[in-house]
Amino acid sequence: MAAIGRKALLSINTLRPLVACFHTARGLHGVAPLTSAIQAPVSKPEGRTTATLIPGDGVGPELCQVVLDVFQNAGVPVDFEEHYLTELYARRSESLDDVVDSIKRNRLCLKGILATPDHSSDGELKTLNMKLRDELDLYANVVHVKSLDGINVRHKNIDMVVIREQTEGEYSALEHESVAGVVECLKIMTRQKCRRIAKFAFDYATKHGRKKVTAVHKANIMKLGDGLFLKQCEEVAAMYPNIEFSNMIVDNCTMQMVSNPHQFDVLVLPNLYGNIIDNLAAGLVGGAGVVAGASYSSDSVVFEPGARHTFSEAVGKNVANPTAMLLASANMLNHINLQYYGDMIRNSVDRVIRVGKVRTKDMGGFATTTAFANAVIANLQQ
Repeated sequence: MAAIGRKALLSINTLRPLVACFHTARGLHGVAPLTSAIQAPVSKPEGRTTATLIPGDGVGPELCQVVLDVFQNAGVPVDFEEHYLTELYARRSESLDDVVDSIKRNRLCLKGILATPDHSSDGELKTLNMKLRDELDLYANVVHVKSLDGINVRHKNIDMVVIREQTEGEYSALEHESVAGVVECLKIMTRQKCRRIAKFAFDYATKHGRKKVTAVHKANIMKLGDGLFLKQCEEVAAMYPNIEFSNMIVDNCTMQMVSNPHQFDVLVLPNLYGNIIDNLAAGLVGGAGVVAGASYSSDSVVFEPGARHTFSEAVGKNVANPTAMLLASANMLNHINLQYYGDMIRNSVDRVIRVGKVRTKDMGGFATTTAFANAVIANLQQ
C-alpha cells in the first residue's frame, strides 16, 4: 500500500524513446508536426504545484503510471501526493478522511476509477464514490465528448458536453425494506441543487462559447421530482437570452443521441440520467478509453476518465488505452494555468491517434499500453 501522503511523482525511470527519429524535424513516422505544439508558450508559470493522486481500481494504477511517465518526460512541474483508496480491499485502503484532507489542501486531484461492488459487505448503502463526492461537494460532473481524428466510428465530428448533477437524485442511498419483499428507494430532488447545476451548465456554455443547453428529464412521469428540475432549468434559462434552451425526455434523448448526436451541444441532467447518457455518448466516439471527465465543487476539482469503467479484466495485461487518463491530466494542467504542458500532451496524444500506427485494441490495433505511452512521449516535442 502506498504510504499516506508520500510524494510519488516523478521518481521513476525515464522511458526510452521508441525510434531514432525522436529528435528529427519531421518527427515520428515522418509526418510533419502539429504547429500548435511548437508555438510560443501560452502559459508556463514558475514554481511547482502539488496535486492528489488516487490510482483507483482495475487498470487505474497502470494508467496513472503512464501519466507519471509522460509528465516526467514533458518536464511538467507537478508533484503528486499518492493515496490508495478502494472499496474492494477495505483493509488495504487509506481512510477517506485522509484522502479528503489531501484534496481539500491541494484543491486538485487526478483520479482513476473506483470500483463499486454490487453488494456491500457491511450493509453500508453509500458507496466510496458517493462519500467522496458528498465530502467534497463535487456536485457537477462534466464530460466533454468529442470525436478524435483517427478513430473509426459511425458518427464523425461529434462535440458535446454532458453535465451531470451527482450529489442527489437516485444516488441518495436512501433505501429500506418496508415489509418483506418490498423495497423503497427514495429519489431526492431539491430546488437548491437543481438550480445550482442548471446555473453551472449555462455558465459553462457562456464561458466556452456554446450555443445551446438541453435539459434532459422524465417530468412527464415523475412530475414533482423531475418537474422541479425542469422548472429550475427553465427559470435559469430565462437569465441567459443568448443561449438557446430546450428540454428532452430521457428515453427520447437516448434514441436521438445514437441517431443524430450532432443536434446536442450542452446537456444538463439529474444524477442517474447523466450517468447513463455520458457513458452512451462516450461509446459514440470510441468508448471508455478515449473520453476525459472532471468533477467540480466550489473549491476543488477531481479529474478522471469520463466513462467510469475499471476494466478489471485487463489488469496486468498491458492492453488498456491510456488516452482518457492522459486527456484528463492535460485538462488538469490547463485548469492550473499550465496550458503549455497541457497542450503539449494533448497534441501528442492527438498526433499518435491521427497517425494511426500505434493503436490499442479498443481503437482497432494491437499496441500495448506501454507502446502507446512510448509513442506519446516520442511526440511530446514535435
